[in-house]
Amino acid sequence: MTNSTNSREEESTLEDNWKGIRETLTSTCQEVLNLKKHHHKELISVETLDKIQEKKNKKTAINNSRTREKVKEQAEYTEANKQ
Repeated sequence: MTNSTNSREEESTLEDNWKGIRETLTSTCQEVLNLKKHHHKELISVETLDKIQEKKNKKTAINNSRTREKVKEQAEYTEANKQ
């Protein structure tokens, strides 16, 4: 029984030693390499989304209006599209 107890103690000390070595290496690498997290910009800004929604609304107004109104709505859509 003493052999099995000794081997378990050796295993736990080896695991503890390895865990300590791994933590030391990890912390040292982080300090030396100084890894920074990248902050990504938003792909589409809120202003752009607002402009897209405005164009969609004007396009819907064109499709829902009659002939005389359609010309006016088309001019507004064209003006919004230029911006």
